[in-house]
Amino acid sequence: MSVSIGVVGCAGRMGRMVIQEVLATDGCSLAGGTEAPGGPIGKDLGTLVGAESLGMAIGDDPAALFASAEAVIDFTIPAATCSHARAAQDSGTAYVVGTTGLSDDDQAAVTAASQSAPIVQAPNFSVGVNLLFALTKRVAATLGPDYDIEILEMHHRAKIDAPSGTALGLGEAAAAGRNVPLGSVARYAREGQIGARPPGEIGFATLRGGGVIGDHTALFANEVERLELTHKAGSRGIFAGGAVRAALWLQGKPAGLYGMADVLGLD
Repeated sequence: MSVSIGVVGCAGRMGRMVIQEVLATDGCSLAGGTEAPGGPIGKDLGTLVGAESLGMAIGDDPAALFASAEAVIDFTIPAATCSHARAAQDSGTAYVVGTTGLSDDDQAAVTAASQSAPIVQAPNFSVGVNLLFALTKRVAATLGPDYDIEILEMHHRAKIDAPSGTALGLGEAAAAGRNVPLGSVARYAREGQIGARPPGEIGFATLRGGGVIGDHTALFANEVERLELTHKAGSRGIFAGGAVRAALWLQGKPAGLYGMADVLGLD
C-alpha cells in the first residue's frame, strides 16, 4: 500500500526534486502539486520534472491538496509555509516542513498546527547533516569551556536567508551541548573594533557565491588544537530523499512536532 504525497511549491528547484524522489521511491505515490499564482498552473507534473505525462496538472489550491493527500512536503518561503501550516491544522494531514528563515510568528503557526497534525520540521533533511547535529552537540558537551565554537557555512549566490537554517541548527546543537540558550551566546556578525572574543560565544560566518549547494562546519578551537566537523552537500537530492523518508515515517504518528532526529532514531 503506497502513501500519497503532495508537494507544495512543486515547480521550484526543491519541489521538482521532491516529485522525482516520490516517483522513484517504493511505497509512495504522488498526490499532486501546487504553485502560487503566476506559476505554471495547469502544466503536467510529469512533464514538469522531465518524465512522461502523469495526467496530473499543477494546481493552485493547497488546502485541497492537504485534504486529498496523506502527507504534504513543503520547501517554499515563510509566508507560504505559514498558510500551509493552517491547511495542515485544518486537515490533520501529515506535514513535512523544510522551509527556513521563518519568523517567530511563522514558527508559531507551524507549532499551532502540530496540535492537530503530525509534523516533521528540520533545517536540513540530509541524513549526514542530522548526524552532524548530533555529533556537534556531543562534542560541545565533551570539550571544556576553553574551546571556542564557530559555525561556518557557504551557499549559492541566490540563497535569500543568512545564516542558513542548517548553520543555526548547528549553533542550537552546540548551545544545547553546553546547556545554554543560543540567543544568549550567538554572534552573527563581526566588524570594526569589536574587542576580544567573549568566553562562551558561538560565532557564525556566512559565505555566498557560485552554485554551492551547502557546506557547513562546526569548528572547536583552543590554544593548542582545533577540531572541525564538516558536511558538504553534493546534490539537493539528499534533502528530497530525507523529506520523503520523513513523510513515510509520519504515517500513523500522533499529532506533534517532530524533528529528523526522531525520524532517524538519534535521540
